[in-house]
Amino acid sequence: MFLTISTTGSPERPATDLGYLLHKHPGKTQAFSTSHGTAHVFYPEATEQRCTAALLLEVDPVALVRRGQGKGRGGAPDAALAQYVNDRPYAASSLLAVALSGVFRSALKGQCAVRPELPEQARPLRVEIPALPARGGAELVHRLFDPLGWELVRAEPVPLDERFPEWGDSRYVRLVLEGNLRLADALRQLYVLLPVLDDAKHYWIAPDEVDKLLRAGDGWLAAHPENGLISSRYLARHKRLTQDALERLELVRLAEADGSEVEELDNAVDESRDTEERPVPLAVQRRDAILAALRGAGAQRVLDLGCGQGQLVQALLKDPAYSEIVGMDVSVRALNLAAKRLRLERMGERQSARVRLLQGSLAYTDKRLAGYDAAVLSEVIEHLDPERLPALEYAVFGAARPRTVLVTTPNVEYNVRWESLPAGQVRHGDHRFEWTREEFRAWAGAVAERHGYAVGFVPVGDDDPEVGPPTQMAVFTQTDTDTTATTDTTDTTTETPKEGEAA
Repeated sequence: MFLTISTTGSPERPATDLGYLLHKHPGKTQAFSTSHGTAHVFYPEATEQRCTAALLLEVDPVALVRRGQGKGRGGAPDAALAQYVNDRPYAASSLLAVALSGVFRSALKGQCAVRPELPEQARPLRVEIPALPARGGAELVHRLFDPLGWELVRAEPVPLDERFPEWGDSRYVRLVLEGNLRLADALRQLYVLLPVLDDAKHYWIAPDEVDKLLRAGDGWLAAHPENGLISSRYLARHKRLTQDALERLELVRLAEADGSEVEELDNAVDESRDTEERPVPLAVQRRDAILAALRGAGAQRVLDLGCGQGQLVQALLKDPAYSEIVGMDVSVRALNLAAKRLRLERMGERQSARVRLLQGSLAYTDKRLAGYDAAVLSEVIEHLDPERLPALEYAVFGAARPRTVLVTTPNVEYNVRWESLPAGQVRHGDHRFEWTREEFRAWAGAVAERHGYAVGFVPVGDDDPEVGPPTQMAVFTQTDTDTTATTDTTDTTTETPKEGEAA
């Protein structure tokens, strides 16, 4: 199998800089041993005006069979049918992608010790692959490469036999890409998309493949319109790994849209300890107060927005009065812990049909949240910066518009009663604010007035005559009978699979 990368240049920026970027001297022919054969790197041409590097991979069919046996998930399907007679030595596949990453490892990482300024420079590139399996044809090739900044994407179908045109085309194409890109970006795209187009891998897919996919997809995969198909095929249609990849990509996309780091969004869980407040009875009282308010509202379909580790979802599942329960959180780790807490992998079909876990941010409207009887935001708003509260307000009260909304938040006045809490400190390191009763009532009243709700307040915990209760809860009830809202239809979240779902 064969691949060439060409570039053009000038006396100021000679094309032979390609040798520095690839860490391979244009004047030498080099061979590298791989697990399934030998990779050769050579330069058919190398001048200041034009330079071409070629990667030729010689595959040993016997080694391929002995190492992979052509069986199991991720094994090459052609090899499974005919172990010693197949297209693996001739057509670009995961074998070529692995050789590409091994031979051009530094170039993929965007590293050049001798000329550190070169990897960041975009340059005119031309990539040619004479035989590329494309399960999906030329149309899929364009769907995958067109969004990536290439000025030319040409996928010419290869006929089954030129002597018999009536036989039609094969599943192979001759691929030509031209564009002004950084070399590292082009190589990372090829590393991911070659096995995606082939729709097969020659090795077993393990969980670390998700990390490989995200590293190679950094900067382009999260925003790619076909990232679902790419993830599924790259991970050999392993459902749980694919879902993990999509969750993490969605978090990257949310962080980019928000102008923040992924770690800032995915910080809701400290895995070394449970996030329930101490003392535990207050957390229990809070859930009891929420459940009582939901029963009083007659809710059957409930949203737990910012569900964390799933404590409230677990309590709701115990009551058959709730026909549908949706837990949503921005943190993938929190959702995974919630799935384990709920034992979704062992849940019966009837029970599992009542519950869903979604990843998403309350800073964005989400059309899937519309039409529910009630929504709960338990200890959520204080985790947002105050300037982001209007976005949450519109997403919940303006777009989703459940009939009842319950919001609980700490009462900062009560903090003086916590002996273990130093003066002036908030109860959780991630709290951006904690409100007095007056501040909370003012915010809730304004929200209710703007969106057609009435609001009442319920103390949670011991109601101290001087400083009030430790937790304060607002109960919003819709008064505007017109529940039709203009909703931003941008769906910014993905569904999280139930633990134990078949892979």
